[in-house]
This record gives sequence, structure tokens and C-alpha cells, in this order.
Amino acid sequence: MDEDLRERVEREAERAALFNALKHGSDAQVGAIMGPLMGENPDFREHGDRIPGVIAPVIERVNGLDESAKRDRLEELDPEAVEELDAEEEEDEHDLPDLSNTDDGVKMRAAPNPNGPWHIGHARMPAVIGTYAERYDGEFIVRFDDTDPETKRPDLDAYDAILEDIEYLGFEPSEVYRASDRLDIYYEHARELIDAGGAYTCTCPQGDFSELKNSGEACPHREKDAETVHEEFDAMVDGEYDSGDVVLRVRTDIDHKNPALRDFVAFRMIDTPHPREEAADYRCWPMLDFQSGIDDHLTGVTHIIRGIDLQDSAKKQRFVYDYFGWEYPEVVHWGHVQVDAYDVKLSTSTLKEKIGAGEYDGWDDPRVPTIKSLRRRGIRGQAIVDAMVELGTSTSDVDLPISNIYAHNRELVDDETDRAFAVREGVRFEVAGGPGSAHPPVHPDHEDRGERDIPVGDSVMLEPDDVPEVGERVWLKGFGPFGREGDTLVYTDESIDIVREKDVPVVHWVPTDGSVSVRMRTMDGDVACFAEPGIESYDEGDLLQFERIGFVRIDEQTDRETVVYFTHE
Repeated sequence: MDEDLRERVEREAERAALFNALKHGSDAQVGAIMGPLMGENPDFREHGDRIPGVIAPVIERVNGLDESAKRDRLEELDPEAVEELDAEEEEDEHDLPDLSNTDDGVKMRAAPNPNGPWHIGHARMPAVIGTYAERYDGEFIVRFDDTDPETKRPDLDAYDAILEDIEYLGFEPSEVYRASDRLDIYYEHARELIDAGGAYTCTCPQGDFSELKNSGEACPHREKDAETVHEEFDAMVDGEYDSGDVVLRVRTDIDHKNPALRDFVAFRMIDTPHPREEAADYRCWPMLDFQSGIDDHLTGVTHIIRGIDLQDSAKKQRFVYDYFGWEYPEVVHWGHVQVDAYDVKLSTSTLKEKIGAGEYDGWDDPRVPTIKSLRRRGIRGQAIVDAMVELGTSTSDVDLPISNIYAHNRELVDDETDRAFAVREGVRFEVAGGPGSAHPPVHPDHEDRGERDIPVGDSVMLEPDDVPEVGERVWLKGFGPFGREGDTLVYTDESIDIVREKDVPVVHWVPTDGSVSVRMRTMDGDVACFAEPGIESYDEGDLLQFERIGFVRIDEQTDRETVVYFTHE
């Protein structure tokens, strides 16, 4: 690291430490500064091993200033950062906008279709409504909208999988419903709607009705008497019709300017049995807009968040609410969220197809954009929630860089995660001289956690990019200085000053003897590594940071190899 770069690292660290300390009203920490520092300055990353030592004195100096002095210094370095702090103080402390009409309480729902485990985009709903429920001391319920056993056929494993994902995100719903358990409730309300003159049975072929609807003409069945409608609806419930024979329509406004809202379908016949045994005998199924509207009222939902593309759903449901004299919940519409970094789109059906075809190993394959995958990689649920909540509730479509989730996760795990060495594509060198073992710290910011004991033996392995040229020197981290002579690294017994004064690189390494074979599963495929012997003492599920590579979660320990999942840098 040359002097110009060193000065820039110190300057950026000081600015970040000042901002962090003023924003949170506490001392800045090396671990908290490292993430943003590396994220905003990619060229610093290759010097990642040396940067903590460079910035630690800077952060200590910042922490010694009083608040006024910190603010004055930040004003000198970055006036815009001070303006940002002032703006944050003036704004609401929450990332999410306030909900309206909350005096009578807040009760919100996530209403997943359980046709498969959740992809990352699905996490936005529980993250936001769970956060709202906590803010307003309200309730968060889960209702599985599983009333389409054919087109969006439920996956029996998905019910529990989705509840596990919600728990992993840090929320516990106060109530859980399955719409397929509530068919008789929907039938009861359909009969009440018929009595109110709000529904009629229709046997028009779909194409014929579409022509009538689009031209603003009434269906010939629209004026049936209630007794006939009841008889035909009862026959639907009894399964006396086949799919496509008949539907129950909600009577709306045949002249409505939006043809989609003209006499929409409330119930239809489906021949395919529901996969749940409890619902397998039903053939008359409600459409989502009818079922969801009834359930929202009966379960006391006060506020609904739904996609901007579903604005017609609220309008359809208001017709039903008007017939029953109900007050419609408050509605917040938002745009879709897209996540970068993946080669497959956020689509449960697409993922199911590709996993079924063997393109991916399963729903927790590191290459797929699912919550299960992030969890197996060692991402904390809170990191996902924090990133989703930051998106707010804009009606515009939003892009979520996966790096945002990583940044939040790094803040959560960096301070508590032990370090270890691992090398990819190791290049072997004999070692001459030096201590018999190396003692790098368990964590660079926590001396109290002690040191690792790494027996060196007769040779070590380096990563190809770290191999010095013949005649050059290298500092093996936690071990000492070595010069290359042929295929041997010879101990030079120099002080650490050569790292700064002579720009000798500090590199990670592993001993050849006793190293552990590691298979690191990444978003780009599996990578073969060798790690220091000490990783065998960690348990499955533990998180480590492979120095200068990134965080990993230990997935499996066997006599043959250790399998880890790459988390992020």
C-alpha cells in the first residue's frame, strides 16, 4: 500500500467513523466501518488485511472527540454528510411512511399462494407488514390463499416452508388460516349475496360473455330470480357441474368504464381435486378477489398492502363490501421488486420447473434466489428485513441490489465471526526457518478471544495471485516474513515495518500438512479449497470469515471434506 492510498484510506475511514458516530450517538467500531468502507471503495479490497490496522488509530482518534468537534470535523471533510444527518433528524425515524387511520388499531395480513417455497421478493411483504405491526403494536396474520387447485396448485410442503421463512425473518403471526378450510364460509356469504341481489349464475361460454361485457350488454342470465340462482348455486356446491359449465357472477355495473369490473366471476367449477385431503372433495371454488375480500373483513384486517397491478382487486371487492354494508380496509399499493445477481427470474413456477429438471440442486441451491438459499448461505433474516424495509412502499418498481442485503448482514455478523485461512487452487512451497507454528488472532478486533494455533510443518500453500516472484518477499499473515528462493520460502526475520515501508504484501496461507479439504458452494458453482486445521472444531451452522475471501457458513463436516456455503465478501 503506497502512501497516497494509505492517506486516502485514513481520510475515508475518518469520514465514515465521524458519520457513524454522529448518526448512532455512540463510538464507531472498526467492524462497523469496514463494510461501508469496502463497499464504497472497491479498490481498497485487495488491501483488506492491512486496512483494519490502518483505520483503527483513526477511529480511536475520532471516538476521543466530543460531539461538537466530530460535527465540525465532518463539516470540513464532507458537508453533504452533515446535511444528510440533519435531514434524517428532521424526518420521521422510520423508513416506512406512516399508515393512515390507525386509531382503531392495525391488523395486516400476508396472503401467500403456497405453490412453492418463497423467493427473495416474497420476503418484502412479511418484512414490511411485520415492521408495521411492531410499530403500531398491531397484529400480523398469515392467510394461505390456496383456492386454485389447478392453475396455481398448492405444494403441500410449502405451507410449513413459508411459515419457517417468516419465522427466520423474525416474525411470528398471531393467526394462521388456510382458505381451503373455509369453503363453507364463502358459500354462506355467496348465498347472502344472492339474497341481496348481488350475484347470479351464468352458463354463457367465456368467449360469449366477454363479447357482451366488452360491448356493455347484459348477460341473458342476469335477471334470474333469486330462487333459481340459489338452486343452481347449490348444484355447483354439490359438484353437479363440470369445469367451465357455470359460474357465479357478482352483479356490478354493466356500463362501468372498466370492462374488467363488469359482473366479475366469484365462483367457478374445478374438476382437479385439491391436494389437501381436507379439501379434496370440493369442486366449487371461489375466485381470489371474492375469497380474499370476505376473509379480510371476517379476520378484521384494517390495512392491506398489495401490488400496484392489483388495483382492480380493491375495486371489485368494494362492490361486494357495498352489498354487505362493510367498510373497506385502508389500501397501500406498491410496485414490484427485482433482485440483481441471479441468472433466473423471481418466479416460483420457473424455479420449480428448473429444479425439477435438475438444473439446480433444490430450493436452497446457492444459485437460486430463494429465502431458503440465503438462509443456508448464512444470511441473517434481519438483514433481509432491513434491506426490504429500506425500499419503502413506492408505487414504482424498485431494484434491490443483493449487495444491500450483504451490507446489512455484514453489520450483523462481522463482530462475532471468527477468522480462518483458506486458499483456492493452492500453490505449494517448501518453508525454511521461522517458528514452528503461527498464531493469528481469532478476531482482529477482539484480542480477548485469543489466537489460533496453526502448526506449519515443512510446506505451505498460497493462492496463485499471492505467489511472490523469485527474490521477492511476502508476509505470511500471523506467521512472519519470507523471501522466495526457487520453490522455497525462506524466513527473513524482519520486522512488520517492511509491510508499510517496503510495501511487502500480507497474504493468507495454509499449511500443507493437516490442512482441511473444503468444498465451497457459491453462486458461480463449487470451488475447491484447503483450510487451516482449526476449522474442524466448528459446528455445522457456524459462520466463519475466510480472510481475504469472505464469510462462509459451515454446512457439513465429514472425514473426507468440509462443505461450506459462501455467504458474501
